[in-house]
Amino acid sequence: MATALARSALRTVLRGSSRSSAAPKRSFSSSAGHDDAHETAKWEKITYVGIATCTILAFYNLSKGHPHYDEPPSYSYLHIRNKEFPWGPDGLFETKHH
Repeated sequence: MATALARSALRTVLRGSSRSSAAPKRSFSSSAGHDDAHETAKWEKITYVGIATCTILAFYNLSKGHPHYDEPPSYSYLHIRNKEFPWGPDGLFETKHH
C-alpha cells in the first residue's frame, strides 16, 4: 500500500513539473505555414485583374456590330384563324373608340 501511495505521489510530482503554465497550442490543417496576408493580397490582385479583363471583353464585344437580317416573309399558315374569337376580332382588351 505504501508503494502505491509513493507511486501516485511520484506521478503527481512528475505531471506537475512537466506541464507548462501556458496551454498547448492546437494546430489545425489550415495552419500549415501559409501566410494568410500574402494569400489575401494575391487573391485580391487576381480579382482586380479578372474584373478588368471581363470589363475589357464586355466593351469589345458590345462595340462590335451585329448582323441585321431581312424580315422573314409573312407566311400565311402562321396566322390561320378559321373562327372568330368570342370577344371579337379586335382583341380582348382593345376597344374601338367611335
